[in-house]
Amino acid sequence: MDSKRNYQKELDNLIASLDGKKPRLLLHACCAPCSSYCLEYLKDYFDITLFFYNPNITDKEEFDKRYAELRRLVKEMNLGIDIICPTYCKEDFSSKVKGYEDCPEGGDRCPICYALRLAKACDYAEEKGYDYYCSTLSISPYKNCEKLNTIGEALAKGKKVKHLPNDFKKKGGYARSVELSKEYNLYRQNYCGCEFSKLQRENSI
Repeated sequence: MDSKRNYQKELDNLIASLDGKKPRLLLHACCAPCSSYCLEYLKDYFDITLFFYNPNITDKEEFDKRYAELRRLVKEMNLGIDIICPTYCKEDFSSKVKGYEDCPEGGDRCPICYALRLAKACDYAEEKGYDYYCSTLSISPYKNCEKLNTIGEALAKGKKVKHLPNDFKKKGGYARSVELSKEYNLYRQNYCGCEFSKLQRENSI
């Protein structure tokens, strides 16, 4: 892993090279607050479709709540973009992280979760002929940007779809997402999504 890479600069350079073209981007969305800035930032440069695949979320009620907020955000931002939402199946996540239940937030369980969601997005993007794919996850200061990009690039190796380099927390991205969450009165959960992160957060209060 090359920790010296500046993924934001790579994205800036890529955008500068587009010369007015708008490639198709499948953007994996974890929630509305994280998506807000990413959509505001990318909408002028890419033809975006959102991909809401998050089997890590604690339960169907929480899943539906986050999905509803994402749909509302897209509508209120007047973006006119589609959202793909595969059927919620918690077992997709549970089976992958078996044996890693006791890992702390940010530990060895998280990259497994990144890979699960990115792989689903990558496969869909390849199948449907998108030019690029990536995730909104890097906007969070609690997510490992290097691992997200490394996993994303590895999954796209040998495929036609490319992974879009990103570090959305840069250029004030995270702070802007907080502002937009307030502006649109978005439900902003206080844990990542899985039952383990929720329990850790509750125990820290």
